Amino acid sequence: MLTVVAFIVALGLLIAVHEYGHYRVAVACGVKVLRFSVGFGKTLYRWQPKRQHPGQNTEFVIGAFPLGGYVKMLDEREGPVPAEERHRAFNTQPLRSRAAIVAAGPIANLLLAVVLYTLVNWIGVQEPAATLARPVAASLAERAGLQGGEHVTRAGFEGQLEAVQSFEDLRWRMTRGALDGRDLTLEIAGERGRPARELVLPLSRIEAKDADAQMFRKIGVISPMTRPEIGEVMPGSAAERAGLRSGDLVRAVGATAIVDGQQLREQIRASIDGSQPRTQAWQVERGGQSIQIEVTPEVRDEPTGKVGRIGAFVGAPPEMVLVRQGVVDGVWRGVVRTWEVSALTVRMMGKMLIGEASLKNLSGPLTIADYAGKSASLGLTQYMVFLALISVSLGVLNLMPLPVLDGGHLMYYLWEGLTGKSVSDAWMERFQRGGVALLLVMMSIALFNDVTRLFG
Repeated sequence: MLTVVAFIVALGLLIAVHEYGHYRVAVACGVKVLRFSVGFGKTLYRWQPKRQHPGQNTEFVIGAFPLGGYVKMLDEREGPVPAEERHRAFNTQPLRSRAAIVAAGPIANLLLAVVLYTLVNWIGVQEPAATLARPVAASLAERAGLQGGEHVTRAGFEGQLEAVQSFEDLRWRMTRGALDGRDLTLEIAGERGRPARELVLPLSRIEAKDADAQMFRKIGVISPMTRPEIGEVMPGSAAERAGLRSGDLVRAVGATAIVDGQQLREQIRASIDGSQPRTQAWQVERGGQSIQIEVTPEVRDEPTGKVGRIGAFVGAPPEMVLVRQGVVDGVWRGVVRTWEVSALTVRMMGKMLIGEASLKNLSGPLTIADYAGKSASLGLTQYMVFLALISVSLGVLNLMPLPVLDGGHLMYYLWEGLTGKSVSDAWMERFQRGGVALLLVMMSIALFNDVTRLFG
């Protein structure tokens, strides 16, 4: 139920803000708006305020089909317009006014993202500290010299280092570096009186087409440092059969000393021989006493091959820090994060277009609904971050030069501005058909990816 409510609220808010951008600029330009609709199809709710802007008599509507909305304006191309109101028709407005009205929708979504990121920065959010777990064996991070337990204080590209506030902050920078093919410099805090040191993660060496778990496994930095503690044990699982209990602290697996939860998870994954599980002796600390337990994992199939599983949560919660910004810095970081997400989205779209990035990065309504529910269950700030991310995606997507989107109309106006002539009706119809076809293909791929992700 939470997923459905969170999804509907997200869609309603993002669509309403997008359409309000069109509506507000249209009113400011003197265009008469006939209808403001959130959703399509059968009308569920209709409202016509008595007090409106001069010359306006807009009808506000909520439609039954929530995946979209529209602002219907007075326009001679869509029906007869009285001579006394012709100056209020959209098609009679100057080019700059028409372009501003069309661009206002995506810009409103980007501004909403800035507001949401700013609010999150002001409120503050609890995030894991940027202390690294032991890296994946033979990964980029291990070859770069990381061993686990390092605390990252600053990171950046091309030598321009900025403070790292949390593990999520570091993870975002690694994502940008891997997808852009840029090396990331890390500053590691000194320990026991030693000075801070720098090392380079050569992210340009990996070919990252998907921002997924496999990309982070190649990098080797998957999670923050955690105690190698056993959490909830599933009934009937390998962990229960072995005698493991919640709260057990694992000190060693076989001859390997265990120092953090991520390392323990990797040991469990690797505890198979081909397709057969490998029984290992675990040294466990329980109630202040050291005991030895024989653990035989279960073999599970994953996209990368067969791995071991024990059916228990592994790793205690990481150390958390409160990430909060001041008034001015919070606004600035909101602007910067919106710009970074927008730029990364554009680059990923470009890479998908030329085949350098996988089409699996396209997500549709099922994935959005799933993440809406998950983020809402984590609290208000996480839900706001989710809304900001989707708002940026909606704004950037609508600026794509597809004829059926706002970006396509802006391309028409660019042509008109350069040539002094508008696109002919015949070419407009051809472009519209092509745009609809391309959009349907994109939606089909996104829906296929949704089903694949959610139902395997």
